[in-house]
Amino acid sequence: MENNLSWAEFEKVAMHVGTIIQVDDFPEARKPAYQLTIDFGTEMGIKKSSAQITKHYAKEDLIGKQIVAVVNFPKKQIGNFMSECLVLGAVGADNDIVLLTSDIKVENGLRIG
Repeated sequence: MENNLSWAEFEKVAMHVGTIIQVDDFPEARKPAYQLTIDFGTEMGIKKSSAQITKHYAKEDLIGKQIVAVVNFPKKQIGNFMSECLVLGAVGADNDIVLLTSDIKVENGLRIG
């Protein structure tokens, strides 16, 4: 693989576990998406993100799900919504996304390393 990161570069990416506490439709998005509200624990608090995950996930199935997100990218304006973190997932051939999750419940805010 080309463009390998150094260990020091990798350590700058802050990936943390958070729990989805609210899911809203995002009709203004160009591609089908949800607006997620995610609890990253007392230290980082609540962050919002837009995620194109409507193909595999119903809103009610996402509440309480622990996900992995990058929390130290700059905020990104998506239409009328400000995304504060990047939810991570495996991207399939048709851009269908499967979320990276924890199979055992862990404390919100734990760092992925």
